[in-house]
Amino acid sequence: MQPNDLIAPGDVWLVGAGPGDPDLLTRKAERLIRAADIIFYDALVGQGILDLIPDHAEQVSVGKRSGRHSKDQQTIDEMLVAAALAGRRIVRLKGGDPAMFARATEETTALRAIGARVRICPGVTAASAVAASAGVSLSLRGIARRVQFITAHSQRGQALDLDWDALADSACTLAVYMGREAAPELSRALIAAGLPGSTPVLVACDASLPQEKMLRTRLDLLPLVIASFAEDRPTLILIGEVVTQADLVTSTGAMGDIRLMGGFA
Repeated sequence: MQPNDLIAPGDVWLVGAGPGDPDLLTRKAERLIRAADIIFYDALVGQGILDLIPDHAEQVSVGKRSGRHSKDQQTIDEMLVAAALAGRRIVRLKGGDPAMFARATEETTALRAIGARVRICPGVTAASAVAASAGVSLSLRGIARRVQFITAHSQRGQALDLDWDALADSACTLAVYMGREAAPELSRALIAAGLPGSTPVLVACDASLPQEKMLRTRLDLLPLVIASFAEDRPTLILIGEVVTQADLVTSTGAMGDIRLMGGFA
C-alpha cells in the first residue's frame, strides 16, 4: 500500500497525536500524517510530532487553549468541510486521543453532513502517559476498583456542573483533564462531598516530554500547589490512593522539578 492510498481525496482522519512524545505515536498515525496533503493541528500537538509532517503537506494551526482560541469550533468545522469538498487528503491532528475531550463529535457530524468519509485513529491519552511516567497503574486491586475521566473546563465564571458525590469515591482514581484553573473548586467540592483532605494527588505537566514535571501533594493542598507549580502548561491531575505508588524518583521528568509536599497522614 502506497502512503497516499491510506487517505482518498475528500477523506478525513481524526488522528490522535498522543501526549507529545513522537515515540508514543501509533504506527498508523505516523503513516496517516505522511499521507495527508493538509493537516489541521491543535495547540497541544508537540513540535516533535509536527516535525514528522512532510514538506508537501499544508499545515494549518487551529489551536485552542484556555482563554486563547485562534479558531472557534464552528470555524474549524467549516475549514474541514471546505477541505473535504475540495478533495483534499485531510488529517485532523489532535493532542492525546480524539475520543477523549477532543470535540470529535462536532467535527465528524459536520463532515458526515456533507457526505465526507470520516475515520478515527486513536492515540495515547494524557492520563495513561502520566501514569506511565509516574510508574503507577490507574486501577489497582483492593485500592482503585474503577477509573473516572473528567474535564474540569467550564465557561469562564461558571461553576463546574459535575456529580461531586459520585466523584468523591475513595476506591476510585480520578483523572482530571484541563484542571489547572478549576483546582480550588475541585479541592473544595470533593472534600465537601466526603473525600478526605489527605487524599493523595499527583499534578503533572507536559507528560512524556523532556520538560515533564510532576508533583505529589494532598487534595486539601492542591489549590496552593497548583498556583505555584502548573503555571500555564498542559496539566493533568490524578486524585486517589494509587498516587501513593508513584515512583517519582525514576520518573522521566527533571529531578529538580519533582517535590513531595504535604505527606500522607
